[in-house]
Amino acid sequence: MFSNDKVDIGSLDVIFNRMIETITSSKNDIFIISEQSRRSFEEMKAELEIIKEKIKIIIEESDHLEKRTKMAKQRLVLVSKFFNQYSEEEVREAYEAANDLQIRLSLTRSEEKSLREKRDDLELRLKTLYETIDRADHIVNQVNVVLNYLTSDLKNVSAALEQAKIKQDFGIKIIAAQEKERKRLSREIHDGPAQMMANVLMRSDIIERTYREKGIEAAIQEIAALKMTVRDALSEVRRIIYDLRPMALDDLGIVPTLKKYLSTIMDYNKGLEIHFQSYSNEKRLPSDYEVSIFRLVQEGVNNAIKHGNASEIWVKIEWLRKYVNILVKDNGKGFDKTSVKDQSFGIIGMKERIDLLKGNMEIQSGIGKGTTIFFKIPFPEIN
Repeated sequence: MFSNDKVDIGSLDVIFNRMIETITSSKNDIFIISEQSRRSFEEMKAELEIIKEKIKIIIEESDHLEKRTKMAKQRLVLVSKFFNQYSEEEVREAYEAANDLQIRLSLTRSEEKSLREKRDDLELRLKTLYETIDRADHIVNQVNVVLNYLTSDLKNVSAALEQAKIKQDFGIKIIAAQEKERKRLSREIHDGPAQMMANVLMRSDIIERTYREKGIEAAIQEIAALKMTVRDALSEVRRIIYDLRPMALDDLGIVPTLKKYLSTIMDYNKGLEIHFQSYSNEKRLPSDYEVSIFRLVQEGVNNAIKHGNASEIWVKIEWLRKYVNILVKDNGKGFDKTSVKDQSFGIIGMKERIDLLKGNMEIQSGIGKGTTIFFKIPFPEIN
């Protein structure tokens, strides 16, 4: 028994969609962080400009105070040197002016230092924040690339998996069909040629006994019956060999072989009419090509008979310069191409074979409208 567990494509879709949602949500979170950082960056940048402007003003003020302080100190030195020439009030005012300017200069320089430190801190934070924004933008871009890949190149992942599953099922179907075919051949040989050969041996003994007991005339009659049995056995063996591989393919080519095959099919299916036409001159192809063409027509005709219950089939071959067109058309019951049925494995088999030949296959069918299968097969390149 072959294992043929069903792949839960629906669950894979759920997992895939959740993965997309998680990545999208993470991308949005990163984007929000990036935008918040960008706003903070702009605010800090504006604050930095204000501080730079304050530093500029404080430097100008500091320079002005330094000049006034220098002049006040010079005034104080002059007053101190010639204090006899100045009143006590003038000396005191000179001292207080110099001291006041010195204090103001000291405070201004302290404020300038504080502003410079704040400026340096903001510039460092801005640099770090800019790097964070740049990294966030880079991550968002990378996530977008991943999302685009997942949602575009892998958006048909479930369909691809389903197709892979179908091919796996088809492979299992082929193995099962091979086993079934072996059993059928074994049964046919056992029930047909083997039984006939056994009958030949038995009839040989009968002929010998008849000759001894009834004479030559009776023995000759038995020999005639034996010849008919041998002829039937030979015909049955030839039929089995023909089903395995038409030997006429190698000798006569595809057109004569198909004519004989389709004629035999009509003999086996009374009431069935098959019309065969071949246009232009037949071209001999490599053996594997001719076998493949024969099997494609054989599968199309078998499907028309077995599944389509067709009473009339048309098989046409058109030989062109670089490729051959093949048409298999029937008046059977047709089928719905959107539904999946067991017989679709026959269609898959034809598709696999046509792919190996690098050709194309097109199927037109509908309920009650018959089926038309069109093959276009390029000729192999000759090196």
